[in-house]
Amino acid sequence: MLKVVSPVDGSIYVERPLATARDVDEALNEAKRAQASWKLMSMDERAALCLRFVDALVAMKDDIVPELAWQMGRPIAYGAGEVRGFEERARYMVGIAAGTLADIDVGPKDGFHRYIKREPLGVVFTIAAWNYPYLIAVNSVVPAIMAGNAVILKHSGQTPLCAERFAQAFEKAGAPDGLFTALHMSHELTEKTIADPRVDYVAFTGSVAGGHAVVKAAADRFIGIGLELGGKDPAYVRADANLAHAVENLVDGAYFNSGQSCCGMERLYVHESVYDKFVEGFVALAKTYKLGSPLDGATTLGPMVRSSAAAFVRGQVESAIRGGAKALVDEKLFPASKPGTPYLAPQVLVNVNHQMDVMREETFGPVIGIMKVRSDDEAVQLMNDSPYGLTAAIWTEDEDAAVAIGDRIDTGTWFMNRCDYLDPALAWTGVKDTGRGCTLSRVGYEYLTRPKSYHLRIKTK
Repeated sequence: MLKVVSPVDGSIYVERPLATARDVDEALNEAKRAQASWKLMSMDERAALCLRFVDALVAMKDDIVPELAWQMGRPIAYGAGEVRGFEERARYMVGIAAGTLADIDVGPKDGFHRYIKREPLGVVFTIAAWNYPYLIAVNSVVPAIMAGNAVILKHSGQTPLCAERFAQAFEKAGAPDGLFTALHMSHELTEKTIADPRVDYVAFTGSVAGGHAVVKAAADRFIGIGLELGGKDPAYVRADANLAHAVENLVDGAYFNSGQSCCGMERLYVHESVYDKFVEGFVALAKTYKLGSPLDGATTLGPMVRSSAAAFVRGQVESAIRGGAKALVDEKLFPASKPGTPYLAPQVLVNVNHQMDVMREETFGPVIGIMKVRSDDEAVQLMNDSPYGLTAAIWTEDEDAAVAIGDRIDTGTWFMNRCDYLDPALAWTGVKDTGRGCTLSRVGYEYLTRPKSYHLRIKTK
């Protein structure tokens, strides 16, 4: 039995039976049958279904927002933003599908017709994380359906209602039986499903350890695997930065969603000439957050997903302080922040270095470490000194310098004067231990399809 412990008050919010091996077997058989017909549907028919799905899910917004708060702690003030982001990504990927997946004409050759088609893979198995449960899932689900695949969604055990909302929306949209299925599954059954020959692609978002488990489960199979894993995303505030803008954006980038974002800011490097002023502004703004119940419309910082997650972050902070770091935010300013609970105050650490876990290992909480640097070269060296590489950002008024520095940074996305955002027109990808593969953009469709060449002799005399 799946039981969701709510970070709001520690109560059991949802209980659901877990799928059995028979349930998975039936779902895979149905998916295979549905996909065989779905891949023959026109792009217009696929788009019409997906747009009805989007409309149906967006119409559930008033129910989704409090469900997010209860399941993973997102303040209700921000819940609707995830629905808007879901809609933006889905509509964009539907809109570019026809052009992106059109046949590729390789040019004339007398007596022949030659072209390359983008064929669907078959059944896509999406394994989604809890921290942005709609945004993460939509990255692969809608493009997979648009490309002619069937989808089985296994959502995090923390956010099962999100998977059910997807299923309800596809049902309301009139999806063929088996085209989309949501299953609540154990880790053991998930691994067996990955290894099943009826699964043709796995899209996984989660921890590095989870990514290794997925790769191991598929080790005997020649299928594609998309992995979005850990992050320790850095930002560099250059000497010429607009400091007010940098402070505002980077505080939000560090603390939104209680810091539980794959592309949230976790370490900052600030030029020595603006360091003191930047830190002063950052701390002042951090102190304005209101930590409390996500069901309170005035709350701007909700609980972390579970008490153990908050305890892990506290441990990183305490270790850094023992190593010489200085904490600049008094936890007493946030009465709800208490050890043994998911509620954790925002924190700013200075006097940090790369011997500390808080500057090297993923924190995934409302804590930021800030280091002073003397030059662009030093900033580049420190930003690259990480086993991860999802996004990185720079604050500067010099676009040419931003591009030149970005060319030297090992990352999947390079931002100038913004952070913690996915533009669906751009490839969402990472390097190093952050994973492999790509979602969103035209490039994302390449991972959900395979090329099939047509070599047609049209003159035989």
